[in-house]
Amino acid sequence: MTNLRFIFGDQLNLNISSLRDLDLHEDLLFFFEGMEEFTQVKHHQKKIAFLISARRHFARELEAKGAKVHYIQLDVSSNAQTLRQALEVTINEHSIKKLILTEPSEWHSYQEVLNWKKTFNIPVEIREADHFLCSRTEFKDWSHGRKSLTMEYFYREMRKKYDLLMDGKDPIGGQWNYDQENRKPLKEGMKPPKPYVADKDSITEEVMKLVKDTFSSHFGDLEPFYFAIDRKEALKVLDQFITERLELFGTYQDAMVQGEAWMYHSHLSFYLNCGLLFPMECIEQAIEAFNKQKAPLNSVEGFIRQILGWREYIRGIYWLKMPQYKLENFLVAKHALPQFYWTGKTKMNCLKQCITETKAHAYAHHIQRLMVLGNFTLLAGIDPQEVNEWYWIVYADAYEWVELPNVSGMILYADGGLLASKPYAASGAYINRMSNYCKGCDYKVKEKNGADACPFNYLYWDFLLRNKKRLEKNPRLMRSFQTLEKMSQEKQKNIKEDTQRFFKEIARDL
Repeated sequence: MTNLRFIFGDQLNLNISSLRDLDLHEDLLFFFEGMEEFTQVKHHQKKIAFLISARRHFARELEAKGAKVHYIQLDVSSNAQTLRQALEVTINEHSIKKLILTEPSEWHSYQEVLNWKKTFNIPVEIREADHFLCSRTEFKDWSHGRKSLTMEYFYREMRKKYDLLMDGKDPIGGQWNYDQENRKPLKEGMKPPKPYVADKDSITEEVMKLVKDTFSSHFGDLEPFYFAIDRKEALKVLDQFITERLELFGTYQDAMVQGEAWMYHSHLSFYLNCGLLFPMECIEQAIEAFNKQKAPLNSVEGFIRQILGWREYIRGIYWLKMPQYKLENFLVAKHALPQFYWTGKTKMNCLKQCITETKAHAYAHHIQRLMVLGNFTLLAGIDPQEVNEWYWIVYADAYEWVELPNVSGMILYADGGLLASKPYAASGAYINRMSNYCKGCDYKVKEKNGADACPFNYLYWDFLLRNKKRLEKNPRLMRSFQTLEKMSQEKQKNIKEDTQRFFKEIARDL
């Protein structure tokens, strides 16, 4: 043996850069399952089962192609090997001369990898993660010298680079962005198609038993388990989205309906973020549907913007600003995360629905994450460290590079506006407009103050009062602060009293 090719758990694709020149006769592929990976934060049970099962399936796929695989399964004993120990033993036993890997997606893993040459005293070749569409260097070059790192302008550059939905130098349809057409609530009586549900094989059954026995104290429901766990199944999920959901995805992508967790969304982030799918193949299928007039421009553009624009942009921000980005807290938020974020036991029906669905599925779509779950943590001034940990734990598509910029930047405005041009704060009116949650709520969304009022209503104004000095010069909040200035002292007093009463109520549940 000469080369040891290390495969991270989110690089489950034959086309990953570390496997491009694989020598089936000489090279050894290394997979490792470690307790630290699944307990550095206590990940959702379903998430752990998905990631372990997908990894084991990928290793089996490589073996079927004739590759030599060294796979170390999870050891739950108290003296379980660390990754460093397992690598050292493997390198010595197999006389490894060189370690080859694709750069990891997360900052802390990359710092560890940088030490491997010295640790193991062999050459370490770190290859670019070309399963993304914008390299870290390219994003850094794009950001250099810019006063504002606005995603929209990054997205336009990416569209031009890959010639996607372009008519020469101009966007097809005359607009770059059709977000204004993608904000409609679901019409009465509409029923979104059911999501793809994969069958469980013996590997998945074995992994689920492992998770049940080892991680039962973790958040989330292990059953029902529906994830695709290999590339063949992930491609079926992609095909189902293109044929059954893409047409209406754009129009209703912001809508929320009680009892409909999946809506018209693609549910592809699970598979994109662990490597079973590559971004360009998803984009190309969507464009093919548009060219065949099977999906409208607003849906296809919106889908592409999520992958080519937002996903690549979020990764770029993460690598540009780490490690200090983890410590950002521009609004000096310090409250503890309420216990109901783990139990779902709250009288606020919108939060109850989103938390319950998250517990059941390890999934919620982006508006639920941003404008319900995230909006509350912003308005309530929850400590960014606690909010970031919660998002990382509960979603099966969440890795640090994914959740940290989304939470600290987009949801909490903790970076002071590096990512978002304003805090995404909203009262109950937004949730009422985009969902049917308010109909089943103990609170009254049209009440502004008092014990029966929707907490989002007074929390919104209390948020502005608390953060006036930090936010009043933001041009996108000018109208809100003008309204606040016109409020009577009595009205402002009521807002503060309602907020204090609400915090006392939820503090009893902590």
